Amino acid sequence: MIAILGGGESGVGAALLAKAKGLGVFVSDRGQIQDQYKAKLATAAIPYEEGGHSEERILGASEIIKSPGIPDKAPIIQKAKERQIPVISEIEFAGRYTDAKFIGITGTNGKTTSTLLTYHLLKSAGLNVGLAGNIGESLAEKVIDNKYEYYVVELSSFQLDNMYAFRAHIAVLTNITPDHMDRYEYSMEKYAASKLRIAQNQNNTDYFIYNADDHTITHALGSAAVGGTPVPFSLQGKEEAAVTFQGQHIKLSSPFVEGSVDTSKSSLIGKHNQYNTMAAVAVAKLLGVSDREISQALETFRNADHRLQEVGVAKEVTYINDSKATNVEAVWYALEGIKQPIIWIAGGVDKGNDYSTLVELAREKVKVLVCLGKDNEKLKQAFGRVVPIIAETTSIEYAVRLSRSLATPGDVVLLSPACASFDLFNNYEHRGQRFKEAVEKIVLKK
Repeated sequence: MIAILGGGESGVGAALLAKAKGLGVFVSDRGQIQDQYKAKLATAAIPYEEGGHSEERILGASEIIKSPGIPDKAPIIQKAKERQIPVISEIEFAGRYTDAKFIGITGTNGKTTSTLLTYHLLKSAGLNVGLAGNIGESLAEKVIDNKYEYYVVELSSFQLDNMYAFRAHIAVLTNITPDHMDRYEYSMEKYAASKLRIAQNQNNTDYFIYNADDHTITHALGSAAVGGTPVPFSLQGKEEAAVTFQGQHIKLSSPFVEGSVDTSKSSLIGKHNQYNTMAAVAVAKLLGVSDREISQALETFRNADHRLQEVGVAKEVTYINDSKATNVEAVWYALEGIKQPIIWIAGGVDKGNDYSTLVELAREKVKVLVCLGKDNEKLKQAFGRVVPIIAETTSIEYAVRLSRSLATPGDVVLLSPACASFDLFNNYEHRGQRFKEAVEKIVLKK
């Protein structure tokens, strides 16, 4: 019997796959399972519980599949390990039941954009490709029908931690910056090692695409054994780079990948999206997509919500929703990529941020900082001497109204918080949606 901990997208997907393969399965969730997932379990006649764990039933399993959100230090996981019960991720489980090739994508920032863009480039070129993973779609549930030749899979470090035999034909590592340090004993080495699991089990017929400008990656590679053929990409002109930006073209030059892709019609802005685009283009080229097909697909790509998403223009002022930018690194790329004067809305629950890397960009570009949070002292201290106007509020409607009143034609009003959202909102999506609604109500309907 397989026990599944967590009754969300990944857990229910794994349960459905286990049932389809004739395995005994039981789903347990400490919280409440959403109605849509209960319906799927009921239809498949899969037993489940919510509001707590039946330990002996779970610990009687031959294998446990756990949600990525459950840490290894959770008591039930510790007890399973004491009994030597294997604990794996949904992705690891799904990988057993398909011969499709995996394009696995991870990184602290940019993995969702890189995943969506890679999928778009491949699908636009006519490849038989599915999308799954941390993007919010269960790989296991898709594997039941097993109708794809390729899967583009976004992978978080939490998923990678419980993956052992899984092998990516093409592995992509966008960057590594501090995040989720509490899960890795506040060790960047352990966090980097988790990210590098994306390339585990690769051989010389596989490819490892990575950011050669990222010092943490290059340092970690010095002590790691990676079997895939390396495909480094760089904006800084690194000598070893196989993929570079030259003007508005991505140049690919190596014995195994060549081409020149025009990116001038891409809607993606900012240096971080140049990195994301290089990674996605490299995947497409390795799978035989032509330069022309890639250029055409770049023109039609639209990024996911809350990632440097333009939500409106009024009186020549542009409003951009970057609510997904919950750490300093992501905000740096947003500020760097916008060339116009900025009214910056930031704040929330500080995650131990060091804002020093943003000070010069703020001095150069930010005319107003609107602090949106219950405790804004750290932001005010960091930017009080470099930003001419600083205001604070706990109302996103007021933040938008104030930004509108202070903006002049050509400005950008940017929500890019650098912080978690749960002081005032349910999550970053809720924050971004409220911003979008406020812009529509206060600005666009005036």
